Amino acid sequence: MYGYVVVNKPELKFREYDQYRSYYCGLCDVLKENYGFQGQMSISYDMTFLILLLTGLYEPETRYYEGRCVAHPIVKHEYRRNSVSDYVADINILMTYYKCMDDWVDEKKVTRRVIAGSLKKDVEQIRQKYPEKAAIIAKAMEDLSEAEKAEESNIDQVASYFGNIMAVMAAMKDDEWKDTLQKLGFQLGKFIYLLDAFEDLEGDMKAGRYNVLKYHCDHEGFEDLCRNILNAIMSRCAKAFEILPIIQDVEILRNIIYSGVWTRFEMVCAKRAKKQDKQENKQ
Repeated sequence: MYGYVVVNKPELKFREYDQYRSYYCGLCDVLKENYGFQGQMSISYDMTFLILLLTGLYEPETRYYEGRCVAHPIVKHEYRRNSVSDYVADINILMTYYKCMDDWVDEKKVTRRVIAGSLKKDVEQIRQKYPEKAAIIAKAMEDLSEAEKAEESNIDQVASYFGNIMAVMAAMKDDEWKDTLQKLGFQLGKFIYLLDAFEDLEGDMKAGRYNVLKYHCDHEGFEDLCRNILNAIMSRCAKAFEILPIIQDVEILRNIIYSGVWTRFEMVCAKRAKKQDKQENKQ
C-alpha cells in the first residue's frame, strides 16, 4: 500500500502509541509466519489502521505477547494478533501482488515483477479463500488501469476506482455494518489515491507518467483545491466512522482519521514551499 493512513504521533499518549505499534508488529509477525520475508516487506500502516478499525468493531479474542525481531533485536516489544490480523494479512498480500504487477506494466520495474511472481501461488490461495472480494478488486484494478491509459482527467471518477477497492477490503463480514464500512473504505480509498497523486505529481510530470492531477495543476490555488477535495472526502469518511459502535482504541482511530492522514500532505506542502522559496532567492 501507500503508508498514508498513519497516526499523528506527537498527539498520542505513549501508551496509545505502544498499543498502535503492537498491532503493526502483530501484522508483521502474521505476514512472516504465513508468507515469509516477502510478506513482511509488504507491510504498511494503512493495513494497521484496518486492523485497529475492525478489531475495535468486532472485538475478537486477541493474543498478546512480547518478543524480539530483526528490526528490534535488543529490547522486547509488544505484539497483538487476532482473526482480523489474519484477514488483513491475506488482503495485504493480494494488494501487494496487484501493485507490483501494475508497476511492472506501467514502468517495467523488474524487481516488482519478481516479487509478484514469488507471491503468485499465495495469491491463488487467497483468491480461492475470498473469491468475491478478489474478483471485485481485480475488476477495480482493471478499471483503474484503463482509466489511466485513457488519460482520464475526472478526479472523482479515477479516485473512485481505488475507493471501490478499499470499500471491499474494509467490509470484512457480510453483516449489519457492511454498508457503513464500505462507505468508510470508499472515501478512504479515494483519499489515498489522490494524496499519492499529489505527492508524486512533479515526478510523474517529469517522467511523462499519468497523474490525474496534472490536468488541474495550472488551476489558481491548486494546493488549496487539493486540500479542499481531500478535506471533503475525509469528512465523509469520518461521518461513516462515527456511526460505528467502537470503543476500543477509539482515540487512536480518531487521531488517524482527523489528524494522522494529513501529516504526509502537510509534509509535501512544506517541502514544495521550501523549494519555491529557494528558487525565488536565487533569482
